[in-house]
Amino acid sequence: MNFLQSVDIQSFKTVFLSIVLEASPFLIAGVLVSSLLQAWLSEKLLRRIIPRNPLVGLLAVSLLGVLFPVCECGIVPVVRRLIKKGMPAYLGIAFMLATPVVNPVVYAATFAAFRTRPEMAFMRMGLAYAVAVLAGLFIYLLADGNPLKRRREDLAGDASAESKMTWSGRGEHLLNEFFDMSKYLLFGAFLAASLQVLVPRGVLVDIGSDSLLAYPFMMGLAFVMSLCSTSDAFVAASFSNVFAKGPLLAFMVLGPMLDFKSTLMLLSSFRTRFVLLLVVLLLVLVWLGSAVTGSL
Repeated sequence: MNFLQSVDIQSFKTVFLSIVLEASPFLIAGVLVSSLLQAWLSEKLLRRIIPRNPLVGLLAVSLLGVLFPVCECGIVPVVRRLIKKGMPAYLGIAFMLATPVVNPVVYAATFAAFRTRPEMAFMRMGLAYAVAVLAGLFIYLLADGNPLKRRREDLAGDASAESKMTWSGRGEHLLNEFFDMSKYLLFGAFLAASLQVLVPRGVLVDIGSDSLLAYPFMMGLAFVMSLCSTSDAFVAASFSNVFAKGPLLAFMVLGPMLDFKSTLMLLSSFRTRFVLLLVVLLLVLVWLGSAVTGSL
């Protein structure tokens, strides 16, 4: 009882509801676009427009999210299918990393979350694009062979069945994806509100003011929360009075690229050594990139 009395329930509800209400329209928009692409986009057509030159290809596929904004919740199965059909792994990884961040829906959500600091939206897009290109380049230089695990079943199910999906089936897919993504938003908002209410403000201020702790703290938070990229900016904005730009950018860039749920999906699709290489690359690139970008 003493513990419950020490908790500011009103502050918790205020922070929690503000995050959920602000993020919900963008979550709905992201689910709608993702579901439409899942039903109508042909991976074969996507392969035809990708350049063959490695560097040009990396620069191009990392921008495809502008045209095909697929959420990170469904990007791993899509990339696995593309690689199985012949797309080079380094291009698939760059596409997988950039697309959930470098797209108009996420840009609009980030711009809305940081209304008084619009530069955060531009910095997030630029940093995510650079990290995706560099990670793809390192994969091209360091990884050999096919990184996919050999398995009979496809993560995304049978493609022919998907192409024959009825309107009612597509509607069911949309609702399922919305409810699936909503639980991550609610869980993330709950954790963010709990941290700000339960953790003494002085502790957060101390972490935020320590450059050695702020970055790993926010990156670890992004990994654990497993938020959708259309809503994580609102969680990050709730910490903007405590943390500087760099750690906030690290939170918003790493989360859509590498979190708890996506790591499990990666391990189920790719070889373990390949996933470990990718994890190390992302941690280093995001930390260094966000530190440099945040200092601008």
